[in-house]
Amino acid sequence: MRLTNGFDASASALTAQRLRMDVISSNIANAETTRGKVVNGEFQPYARKMVVMSPVKGSFADVLDQKLEGGSGRSNGVKVTKIMEDRTPPKLVYNPTHPDADADGYVKMPNVDVLKEMVDMISATRSYEANVTALNSTKSMFMKALEIGK
Repeated sequence: MRLTNGFDASASALTAQRLRMDVISSNIANAETTRGKVVNGEFQPYARKMVVMSPVKGSFADVLDQKLEGGSGRSNGVKVTKIMEDRTPPKLVYNPTHPDADADGYVKMPNVDVLKEMVDMISATRSYEANVTALNSTKSMFMKALEIGK
């Protein structure tokens, strides 16, 4: 077992949660963007993006099973595997005066729910804070171990 395993796991989680917060911020900033990418010559509204994470090495169950069997099972943290677009269809809002309204007066709005994004942001922030606490605890244990010889 390496002494820096705790640091590695916390650092990877901090990086992943920071990226998650950046993606959520982008979703909130584009909640009213009706002109995103062009598909078949037509502007499509911004599509909500989501971060997909996975363990760096094995699942939690695999690591736990290895530990219970006396092995050296360990996880090296988490990684972002991809950022994917939400496939939920855009919301249709009736606004015939909007420049992007269709012939019937409906505007395709992004599939971003600001309330849901704020809940996700709070969750990401709490996860980030928990990993900072774990990192500080690991650092404190190292400092106490160094004081043993004094």
